[in-house]
Amino acid sequence: MIEAPASASAPPSTGTAAQSSARRRAGRFLVLAVVFVCAACGLVYELELVALASYLIGDSVTQASVVLSVMVFAMGVGSLLAKRLRCRAAVGFGLVEALLALIGGCSALALYASFAWLGGSRHALVAFSLAIGVLIGAEIPLLMTLIQRISRRARQDAGGAVADLFAADYVGALVGGLAFPFLLLPWLGQLTSALLTGAVNAVAGAALVLWLFGRDLTVRERWLLLVANALVLGVLATAAVLVDDFERAARRAVYGEQVRVAVQTPVQEIVVTGSSEGPPDLFLDGRLRISGRDEYRYHQALVHPAMRGPHGRVVILGGGDGLAAREVLRYDDVESVTVVEMDPGVVFLARTDPALARLNGHAYGDRRVRVVHADAFRWLRTEARPGAYDVVISDLPNPGITASAKLYSEEFYGLTARALADGGRLAVHAGPMRARPHTYWTVEATLRAAGFTTRPYDVTGDPTGFAGGPDRSTGRPARAPHDWGLILAAPAAGPGTVPPPLGLATGAPGRDVPTLAALRAGARRAEAARPPRLPSSTLVHPRYGS
Repeated sequence: MIEAPASASAPPSTGTAAQSSARRRAGRFLVLAVVFVCAACGLVYELELVALASYLIGDSVTQASVVLSVMVFAMGVGSLLAKRLRCRAAVGFGLVEALLALIGGCSALALYASFAWLGGSRHALVAFSLAIGVLIGAEIPLLMTLIQRISRRARQDAGGAVADLFAADYVGALVGGLAFPFLLLPWLGQLTSALLTGAVNAVAGAALVLWLFGRDLTVRERWLLLVANALVLGVLATAAVLVDDFERAARRAVYGEQVRVAVQTPVQEIVVTGSSEGPPDLFLDGRLRISGRDEYRYHQALVHPAMRGPHGRVVILGGGDGLAAREVLRYDDVESVTVVEMDPGVVFLARTDPALARLNGHAYGDRRVRVVHADAFRWLRTEARPGAYDVVISDLPNPGITASAKLYSEEFYGLTARALADGGRLAVHAGPMRARPHTYWTVEATLRAAGFTTRPYDVTGDPTGFAGGPDRSTGRPARAPHDWGLILAAPAAGPGTVPPPLGLATGAPGRDVPTLAALRAGARRAEAARPPRLPSSTLVHPRYGS
């Protein structure tokens, strides 16, 4: 209880009244502080689910929509269910917070475990969004009951009490929303951040109930809360101690036993597998970006057709692994190669990892190569000089409703056309043509809408599915697409402009360069699969699915 009842036989003294008023104010402040903490924790759980699901499943817009919509629905359900607990609001709130701390704190571990050992995490994502949403929804009715109990003693009107509660809730959400990306995620990572948030949540809920409303509880209820919170904190602490071992085991389950490098940069997780002497595999955010066994199929088919014609000045958008640069540098008359890569960590590994550096032919040691760490869209818009490049190689992740969608937009290709010199050419990786034909042909339609003429073609990969190129499947050959859809484009000079010829530069180096017959076969496959014209994708209307 907040205060002991005054004696029935005598009015309280002035000192006693002042002391009681101070206790009520302290109690009200404590309730609002706990509202603030719980709101911050709830938003961290929400953001953590969105971030991890985007990494594990992809398509951040879809994952955010699923998490937010399911959580808001579940919060409504939780508010209705909490009506049954209002008669025992104190112990009900304590148990709700303990359960929320356990489920929210362990949600990232469970989601990652589902991805690593069960092959998917969509069902787990929905289940945790529902459970966390129900518990967050139950908080507000119970807290409102508790703060109204204090407000009646302090003779505060109910409207003012509700306003105070929601103000604390909204400010807490602001703090949690800012703390997750700027403090928790960079300093602790996703798994430990969730565990720490759960511990803070449990301590705050237990402290409020046991300290402020402890006298309202029976002995059995006090012991129930103490034991429940002790168990929750014990589970979270044990998980925090073992989180590194868990992460290593999960990483082995996802990537195999030969994980040599695992780095979390501010942009993405980078993993290199394989022996230092054999061909490496490079994973970015859980997706196989490069397979050392056959990456040449993709990079040679992407680069060499674009090198037919002037190619003294080349820019590679993406391609921080250095493999596209390796192919460009095989032409002695290339004067400069600019690699625009957002993540410095990828370039650092491509320079320093023995297997990756050997695979890219030590491309970054060539004096003609210059690296720019920037977002490709922003760089084209603000730094690329008009007409500065003969060839642009777009070696970017697969298009989708994610951050990469803008890199396959009509506006992006308009900026690319501005950077090309007269007679320049653009080579675009557009995703697997057979597995995702709608996406591939949307890229082609977007290029034409931006004023390019196009020559679609594809190239087949290793039939095992471990084909080295953007966004390959991870360790599940049956699900891996076996082709790369590519497009050679050039700015149209006017109506009726002929698309760029699909061929090879005179004296193209190396016996491994794809033959003209193979390229033309890929072009015939593409033309045979061409659908009716699709609408283009723009910044405000992205048309790529996951």
